[in-house]
Amino acid sequence: MTTPSEPDHGAGPDTSLGAIMRERRQLINLAYRLLGSLAEAEDAVQETYARWYAMSRQEQEAIESPAAWLTRVAGRICLNLLGSARVRRENYVGAWIPEPLPEPSEWIGGRPGGTTADPADRVTLDESVNMAFLVVLEAMTPAERVAFVLHDVFQYTFAEVSEVVGRTPAACRQLASSARRRIRESRPSAAPTAQQAGLVRDFAQAWEAKDIDALIGLLDPGVVATGDGGGLASATPQPIEGAAQVARFFAHQAAIPDVTLLERTVNGQPGLVAQQHGVTVSVMAFETAGGRITRIWAVRNPDKLRPWTAG
Repeated sequence: MTTPSEPDHGAGPDTSLGAIMRERRQLINLAYRLLGSLAEAEDAVQETYARWYAMSRQEQEAIESPAAWLTRVAGRICLNLLGSARVRRENYVGAWIPEPLPEPSEWIGGRPGGTTADPADRVTLDESVNMAFLVVLEAMTPAERVAFVLHDVFQYTFAEVSEVVGRTPAACRQLASSARRRIRESRPSAAPTAQQAGLVRDFAQAWEAKDIDALIGLLDPGVVATGDGGGLASATPQPIEGAAQVARFFAHQAAIPDVTLLERTVNGQPGLVAQQHGVTVSVMAFETAGGRITRIWAVRNPDKLRPWTAG
């Protein structure tokens, strides 16, 4: 297995600390797309490095491509985590939404203890991490998700994918094809960023004005709003469906005192951040189609707001 970040070493594999740690960002990017959680991605990458450094120097130098080894091990760890995550998320209080990420320039926070996040850990934002895409990935089987992300997003061959998934290249091809079909069936054509930004801005203004009619006009009749509070009493445990119901819900939320709405990029797409007394309490991502908002995802779980909140 090869990786885009792997250098060409004519004298043999480079197993120096610098060369191994240069793969960290690639691994974080892969693990986040596979798991939908930055915290779990960090844990998976940490475990990958723990396995590398548990080997002797002789064992490390016998590996032809350390970058490929790291990617293969990280992929397998994520595959195993996805299996157990399905059980954990079935017992999660309310809906589980992937962890939202800000623009790299807006990345505030840190790991537990208030330490600042390493720039090398920041996820590259592109089409493969927007919230709508990640939500579709959540509906896939672990094997489908891993095969699709490795092949379609990171451009690995099916022979290489088979080393991670533990199935034949032909079976991995079928897994990726099934995943591709799920995405085509579940996602509308993406709206231009400028159009989506305008809809989100208008939504924020109507929300702050508690203008239910204006909100209904911006929402698709079949709109679904989903909240992830991680068990917070203030979070809605079930999705809200229908333009009128969603509009009334947000108009009611506008009555909460000292809340400020900020336009921010969420997973590479126009979104909103709600702050109360200067502290981020909710991050919202949107899906739009046909000039209206079709999906709203609001994350209120504090554990998922680390990159948005100062330590």
